[in-house]
Amino acid sequence: MGKTTGFLEFRREGAAPRPPAERVKDWDESHPQVPEELLQRQGARCMDCGTPFCHTGKLIAGMASGCPINNLIPDWNDLVYRGQWREAAIRLHQTNNFPEFTGRVCPAPCEGSCTLALNDDAVTIKAIECAIVDRAFDEGWVSPEPPATRTGKKVAVVGSGPAGLACAAQLNKAGHTVTVLERSDRVGGLLMYGIPNMKLDKRLVERRVRLMGSAGIRFVTGVEVGRDVPSESLLGDYDAAVLCIGSTVARDLTVEGRSLSGIHLAMEFLHANTRSLLDSAHADGLYLSAAGKNVVVIGGGDTGTDCVGTALRHGAARVEQLEILTRPPDRRAPDNPWPQWPKLYKLDYGQEEAAALQGADPRSYSVQTKRFVGDVEGRVREVHTVGVEWRKGPDGRMQIHDVPGSERVIPAELVLLALGFLGPERRGPVQDLGIRLDERGNVVTDAEKMTSVPGIFAAGDAVRGQSLVVWAIHEGRKAARGVDRHLMYGETYLP
Repeated sequence: MGKTTGFLEFRREGAAPRPPAERVKDWDESHPQVPEELLQRQGARCMDCGTPFCHTGKLIAGMASGCPINNLIPDWNDLVYRGQWREAAIRLHQTNNFPEFTGRVCPAPCEGSCTLALNDDAVTIKAIECAIVDRAFDEGWVSPEPPATRTGKKVAVVGSGPAGLACAAQLNKAGHTVTVLERSDRVGGLLMYGIPNMKLDKRLVERRVRLMGSAGIRFVTGVEVGRDVPSESLLGDYDAAVLCIGSTVARDLTVEGRSLSGIHLAMEFLHANTRSLLDSAHADGLYLSAAGKNVVVIGGGDTGTDCVGTALRHGAARVEQLEILTRPPDRRAPDNPWPQWPKLYKLDYGQEEAAALQGADPRSYSVQTKRFVGDVEGRVREVHTVGVEWRKGPDGRMQIHDVPGSERVIPAELVLLALGFLGPERRGPVQDLGIRLDERGNVVTDAEKMTSVPGIFAAGDAVRGQSLVVWAIHEGRKAARGVDRHLMYGETYLP
């Protein structure tokens, strides 16, 4: 694929993003436009490697390897190299319902398993994917695709995040009448309110939802199943239902001082910020402002990074991010071989912006929060921490130990807890219908994504736990195949 000697002739390169100190002044996307000639050179780097691991979508020792939705990456790299952009867009949409989302927010496990990455820089797969779909929209190649005929079967999809939208799109393609029930005021779930606008412009989400509506999918917002409509209606009013309710029970930090004001779960901060931005450009003041405050973000994942980037745009005095794990290595560790996703030290957009404004990466590794201390009015003012080290215990498992003399006191007027999630909410259909959960609190499904209740399916983070948008799309597509096979007497033509 690509130019036979392209990987020898061309180096990996991309368009320079906007400078961090400039982009923190607004909420616009920071994704740069890449010139077509550069993209064609990057497509030319795709090797004719025989067995392309980039689109395998496997878990190896619990680590992602390749694209979970099996994108035809070598195909559209070659087509971009040859200037056949419309054909590339067709290939891209064969496996991915929403490449405009994954091309922006996916960490690109495909690049981690690129064969070229064995001894060189990987092909710029993510940038090429994003450019293909953006051009497809610009050229008018993406249009509503209502099914030619309807089956007469009705399906409810509960939740409109990436899993719910992908499931709805596929079921509609199969000819079923799909209604998406969303409890929030806007469609999109995580895509709308969980990911900040500078990472994923909400106009792109709204554009895709309009297309899906024009193709025949019905969206109902402001309706929570189990509160506004009975959970039993999923069984009585529809031929099947799919729960795409996410993993929204946040992990908390139960240490001394947790009840002080000014300590919030990350999603409280992110949701309110985006809603206020969309409603009034923050004029309504209905969000948690970090302006002028010392902000401490506890948690080092993507959600923590989004909190850092958001706080900086508010005008925080200073932002520090605490991570209990050790600093990742600069090169692959022996227990993290190719083609697994490489667990390497890097600056994501939020840390890059903090470093530009504050002079250094805001993250402190191997740090555990011991307690919060407040003022006489009950407002948080300090975060007390200690350094830790990880050692193997007698059972072979890693255990955490405090490092004597490593105590710190960090000033803080706003603390954001970005510690991950513990599974779907138990209230609503999970509890009302008696759906079985596993030991981690996630919904149990069979190979067809059906739950313990016949006719009720589930997909996305509610099933697999907190994960990536691309895995959610994979889950939604798989659930749609299961539903279609269930409704159509064991047959399905969905990919």
